[in-house]
Amino acid sequence: MDDGSIDLKQAAAAEAWSLPIEALNPAQSDLFAADAMWPLFDRLRKEAPIHWSAPNDEFDGFWSITRYADIMTVDTNHQVFSSADGIVLQTIEGKIEGDKRPRGNSFIGMDPPGHDVQRKAVSPAVAPANLAAMAPLIRERAGAILDGLPIGREFDWVDLVSKELTAMTLATLFDYPQERRRDLTFWSDMFTNAPGHGPAKSWEHKREQADACFAAFDELWAERVDAPPKFDLVSMMAHAEATRNLNVHDYHSNVVLLIIGGNDTTRNTISGSVYALNKNPDQYDKLRADPSLVTSMVSETIRWQTPLAHMARTATSDFELGGKTIKAGDRVVMWYVSGNRDDAQIENPNAYIIDRERPRNHLSFGFGIHRCVGNRLAELQLTIIWEEILKRFPEVRLLREPERTHSVFVKGYETLPVIIPTRT
Repeated sequence: MDDGSIDLKQAAAAEAWSLPIEALNPAQSDLFAADAMWPLFDRLRKEAPIHWSAPNDEFDGFWSITRYADIMTVDTNHQVFSSADGIVLQTIEGKIEGDKRPRGNSFIGMDPPGHDVQRKAVSPAVAPANLAAMAPLIRERAGAILDGLPIGREFDWVDLVSKELTAMTLATLFDYPQERRRDLTFWSDMFTNAPGHGPAKSWEHKREQADACFAAFDELWAERVDAPPKFDLVSMMAHAEATRNLNVHDYHSNVVLLIIGGNDTTRNTISGSVYALNKNPDQYDKLRADPSLVTSMVSETIRWQTPLAHMARTATSDFELGGKTIKAGDRVVMWYVSGNRDDAQIENPNAYIIDRERPRNHLSFGFGIHRCVGNRLAELQLTIIWEEILKRFPEVRLLREPERTHSVFVKGYETLPVIIPTRT
């Protein structure tokens, strides 16, 4: 970690505890990029778990929900807390740009009954039977990726492992050409990054790449809508009664959802697992001594990492929560990243403990009707990659602090410099 990051962390911690509580604003990408947001959430959970942030230059006003139980209240009440106005905290500039294009709705941005029928159309791709069928292929690919890694030389784990495995799996789910699988990774990063971060150079660049993505997926739809049904996500949407007549903008929105959902959560938790185990060498020792702990380690990493920091909703009617009145039309942000560190729900929540008694007791996949449809696939990929790592490498060693994603939504890693000293 460089001195600049240390200074920012120290300044952020001092500010989090010294500002008037009403002045706190957790939606600061700079803090997330420096991993410096924790004191702010600590104070909000303690003093103002239902907290209003007034409008500023970047965001309209919004409520922050920071405790586990309160997040569950919001997440499981879709009747009051609607997804129809978007599921992320969008900047004012982003809204202006978004209004320039026709808007579609993916199923995560819908309420029942529309949500239910669209989600049902793609759910078979991640049903238990299909995951069991995919597992050997994921294992074969994971082994090939790991066998191709350099030994005794620095490399970027994000690029060579995390992105590669998730891109292969996502390309399979879409039946997208494997030789072009990194298109999916690139487009995911284009959709989730603000201009000037990740690969996004400008709003125009983002628009150009969105158009390229949609053109590619329009071709897939045209190929499959009149062909015999297949077991991929595009074919499922093209042939399901509820989705075969989707308008093009709703189709594109579902493509974006599935690309991001199939990429970010798994990719950043694969990277996060390497980071967490290196920062907690006693837990790494425990895992090496007992590889059967991989399953619980995966769940603990998903909690500890929290790869998507928040989800947002809009209140459809006035609602009392924690002594505050959330008004109809207010934006409400569920900070999963904070709820997963709530000591009222999770014992010693800041610690990384791979053999917790209830490791799946976390918010990272959401709850209610919008619980992550691919959560079991994410766990499967993470489990397999670590089973294969432990067969091959005594150690994957972190060399220095990673470069983190500049976002209040995706809590991830742009780079993770590591070295594998030797093979088993």
